[in-house]
Amino acid sequence: MSNSFIKDNIKGLLRLVNRGKQHFPRKCITSKMKKILIIGATGQIGSELSMELRSRYGNDNVVVGYIHGSEPKGILKESGPCEVVDVTDGEMIASVVEKYHIDTIYNLAALLSVVAESKPKLAWKIGIDGLWNVLEVAREKGCAVFTPSSIGSFGPTTPHVGTPQDTIQRPRTMYGVSKVTTELLSDYYFLKYGVDTRAVRFPGLISNVTLPGGGTTDYAVDIYYSAVKGEKFICPLKPGTFMDMMYMPDALNAAISLMEADPSRLIHRNAFNIASMSFAPENIYEAIRKEIPSFEMEYAPDPLKQSIADSWPDSMDDSCARAEWDWKPEFDLESMTKDMISKLKVKLSL
Repeated sequence: MSNSFIKDNIKGLLRLVNRGKQHFPRKCITSKMKKILIIGATGQIGSELSMELRSRYGNDNVVVGYIHGSEPKGILKESGPCEVVDVTDGEMIASVVEKYHIDTIYNLAALLSVVAESKPKLAWKIGIDGLWNVLEVAREKGCAVFTPSSIGSFGPTTPHVGTPQDTIQRPRTMYGVSKVTTELLSDYYFLKYGVDTRAVRFPGLISNVTLPGGGTTDYAVDIYYSAVKGEKFICPLKPGTFMDMMYMPDALNAAISLMEADPSRLIHRNAFNIASMSFAPENIYEAIRKEIPSFEMEYAPDPLKQSIADSWPDSMDDSCARAEWDWKPEFDLESMTKDMISKLKVKLSL
């Protein structure tokens, strides 16, 4: 696909969006968050994003939405309002939005890649039927919506190195199919109804706070725990398996910065490539050995995880995010590794 073809299509989309804005309710086009609801707030991203948003916008202005069986605990529960919000129940979402006068919804409810492959029907119900409910409430109540996409939205026929913002997306996993659908449906609600939808394509996320929950990139979290505990790490991917990764503080900043961005600058919306670092298992292993020289690792590739990883980009081109809302990560592999090991030693009392 030529650069001129991509640019012409972007320009055409921008003209369509600008024409459409004349007919959109003003309340739907906003870049100011005041009252925020996070659906899926007790998950890997949500638990940390909730606390970050509360630190910036005030505890009482951020509602933690959860489902039975995944209740908030500790400071997440005690620091601000919490409500049961099932993404598959549109009336429940609308009730909470009305109760708290919500103007922005972070829709983080989804199954991660490996889990989604074992439960495809549930993955669709939560990811797509749930998103439909959120977008309908947003259309009726004038809310902005952030629903994350992923590197999983790409497939084996996508250019793997320097993956462009606009390129072929033909994933072969239910996780990927649902993420592409998420992008298209979110764009539809923006173009058709003026709902202020925005999204990023998250790389693999690495956190020292929340344990991973069934993703292909989980090894990049697990490896740090093994290293700090003094255990040999069994790597589920082959050497040379490059994937985009990101430290959670950068991911949180991206999710917030995009929703705060001036909407008049946004050519793209659903969803922006964002990148921070790309590495293979041997690279993260060597980075850890600089801090813990005795650390050992051996390879035992998992066929499912390997097949998913092989279909994803090695690295993404995030120039559009940098140009349209000033995206810029702070962490690279070396600085992340130092911070992860330091934080985990404290967390694990080692």
